[in-house]
Amino acid sequence: MQNADCRLKLRQELEARLLTFAAQCMKLTGRLSRTIEGRYVSGQLMRSSASAGANYQEACAAESRADFAHKLQIVLKELRESEYWLKLMRCGAIIPESASTPLLTEAEQLVRILAKSVITTKSRSG
Repeated sequence: MQNADCRLKLRQELEARLLTFAAQCMKLTGRLSRTIEGRYVSGQLMRSSASAGANYQEACAAESRADFAHKLQIVLKELRESEYWLKLMRCGAIIPESASTPLLTEAEQLVRILAKSVITTKSRSG
């Protein structure tokens, strides 16, 4: 039972981090200028960051280990996309470095966690 409790706690922590990440991205995009560039990248970041958490919820309700692994890969894809948009915003001087650094750090950490989860899940499937 301890192992199941530990997995549940880790799942809840990851859910909370993904939710917080999406909320912080949403707050950041609300501060962007309403230029063509600002609107475009803010929409992309909002979609990808929110999609990561939503897809994680779907993964937790997966019908099989293979389905779980596939859905985790989608979460990973969305996180990497969010990371890209944050880097583009920084590179294009749409946001100051100080605004993007905490979100980029969190995105990188979440990518590492999810990548390891995908590898672990796939190794247990085969």
